[in-house]
Amino acid sequence: GFVEYRVEDLVRQRIMGLALGYEDLNDHDALRHDPVMGLVSGRLSGSRANCAALAGKSTLNRLERSGQQADRYCRIIADHEALATLFVTLFMDQHERAPARIVLDVDATDDRIHGHQEGRAFHGYYGHNCYLPLYVFCGDHLLSATLRTADRDPGKEALADIRRIVEQIRNRWPRVRILVRGDSGFARDSLMTWCEDNHVDFLFGLAGNTRLYDRIASLSAEVRDEAATTGKAARGFASFDWITKDSWTRRRRVVAKAEWR
Repeated sequence: GFVEYRVEDLVRQRIMGLALGYEDLNDHDALRHDPVMGLVSGRLSGSRANCAALAGKSTLNRLERSGQQADRYCRIIADHEALATLFVTLFMDQHERAPARIVLDVDATDDRIHGHQEGRAFHGYYGHNCYLPLYVFCGDHLLSATLRTADRDPGKEALADIRRIVEQIRNRWPRVRILVRGDSGFARDSLMTWCEDNHVDFLFGLAGNTRLYDRIASLSAEVRDEAATTGKAARGFASFDWITKDSWTRRRRVVAKAEWR
């Protein structure tokens, strides 16, 4: 049979529609004739005289509901494994040779919700209903984006993404040194233990508490005295082994900073 719309065309059209605020497939019965939509989607005309430049709602619906390969009307199957690894593959393809070291930055941020979408939750830090997608970057390169609800702890769920990314990178760059970096929300024993067991460096923030403040009390006093003597801002650093009362399974190196302005 004749194929009018490639999968690439359909996916591009759907994504552009979402980006422009047209989340309903019904919208595309009108958008398929819109020249601006055709321009941003990369198709200004159909290949046949009686065919619109872009697909209508029924064709896009078959694309989105093609989860059952046995269905004769749904022959377009999403390769979820390939989708999950695509960004890392594109990142590595940008390098002619393997770098000696890379830094993976992991963080979650809010995706504000204005309606009553499924899975909405209020987040106290951001002060509104939102999703809380988890991102992993290497420099300017996005390696992973996982949509999550805002009522879940990103630190407890980052391990799966980090493990997948590290394994994929090392399959191609076996000697690259990897540093995982994040704020205190990711200083979880499960993630740090996996990094240690798999020779992955990590640098995470550590939330302050009374025990930690007591541990650097002498350093804080020295910095305060220096600032009082010189009349200028002062800072100092300390490095020591540390273990929490019950959440860590092993001792780890902590670097603390005391600053007095």
